[in-house]
Amino acid sequence: MPRVTLLVGTQKGAFVFRSDDRREKWALEGPVFRGWKVTAAGRGVDGETLVATASDVYGAAIHKSRDLKTFAQVKEGPKLPEGAPGQMKQIWFVARAGERLFAGIDDAALFASADGGDTWKLVEGLTGHESRGAWYPGAGGLCAHSFLSDPKDPKKLWCGISAVGVFRSEDGGDTWTPRNEGVPIIIEDKKWKGIGYCVHAIDNDPAAPGHIWRQDHRGMYRTRDGGDSWQKIEKGLPSSFGFALARNKKTRTLFSVPLESDEYRLPPGGRLTPYRSRNDGDSWEAIGRGLPAGPSFSSVLRSAMTSDDLEPGGVYFGTTSGTVHASRDDGETWTTLPGSFPRILTVRAFVDA
Repeated sequence: MPRVTLLVGTQKGAFVFRSDDRREKWALEGPVFRGWKVTAAGRGVDGETLVATASDVYGAAIHKSRDLKTFAQVKEGPKLPEGAPGQMKQIWFVARAGERLFAGIDDAALFASADGGDTWKLVEGLTGHESRGAWYPGAGGLCAHSFLSDPKDPKKLWCGISAVGVFRSEDGGDTWTPRNEGVPIIIEDKKWKGIGYCVHAIDNDPAAPGHIWRQDHRGMYRTRDGGDSWQKIEKGLPSSFGFALARNKKTRTLFSVPLESDEYRLPPGGRLTPYRSRNDGDSWEAIGRGLPAGPSFSSVLRSAMTSDDLEPGGVYFGTTSGTVHASRDDGETWTTLPGSFPRILTVRAFVDA
């Protein structure tokens, strides 16, 4: 029977929920990394979980664990070499592409590991891109926050950087090209016309990796050609703005949590409501039966929504006010998991046999 583990990373540590594949009852553990920001988590090539932390005193680091109870810090984690642009403030993602792992940081840089995460090397093709001098940060910083790959061709990669745009590589990260045609530009540069796009989140379909969905600063978009062209897909959404985006790989359902606007960043109408699309984004519907009915003015950050890729689909999100909400039926009904937590930065689901 599969086991489902939900890691909730917050401003002051991480918390772990565990359940079986029915996802009816959840056991809560933690906190681990008490007092530290827990900013990202991902699975390694050998089944280990890699968890990223950040401290104002000790900086950012990656830790490995097989049980999410005991951890070993990676001694040679991502580190900007002398003379590289920017600073390393936090790690935004840890993701796998084939036999390699990738990590994105703020200030925007990309690292790769070929040994399961024990050592990391700067991906200079993106970090030192020719347009780098014109990159401009979003409100959350200059962050390389999203990463996708093609399971059949792990040399084909995508990386989302705020407020720069989506970049694509077809040679394993040696070279990168901006892919943002069709999305409204936020900050136009006189020389580099392919950048200046504030992408918030991206997700794709492993069965058709060039089918990518994108929540941007100015709308929800989709591409079916790997990013060569993007089309707006907002029918049924109450707002163009938001951060969170998740796709269940088994049911192929898309989930989002819209916010009122880039100015206010609050739930429309004072009620936090997720939205769902079952037709690849052609249309969206409000879902939320079982969620708290009272006024809500918290939001969902870009890394704080995820799916477990089971069927029926499990989807989860955490809020800036510290609540965690779960659905085990592809968004039809919801429950609030026990506990009230610090500001939630990331939520990740892992399924084990």
